[in-house]
Amino acid sequence: MKAADIRQMSREEMESQLTALKEELFNLRFQLAANQLENTARLKAVKKDIARVKTCIRAAETEA
Repeated sequence: MKAADIRQMSREEMESQLTALKEELFNLRFQLAANQLENTARLKAVKKDIARVKTCIRAAETEA
């Protein structure tokens, strides 16, 4: 996910995307603990996506 795509979203869409990413991260961590995770790089990618969404949400807050 790119930051430009996130900036085009509305505030509600960003919040829902953040929730979905947090759920995915939880599931990935659960799979990692159970030794069922195949793509470990996905953990890092999801964490970065969460940071991007949070950054865009914060930027929208400061603009308003």
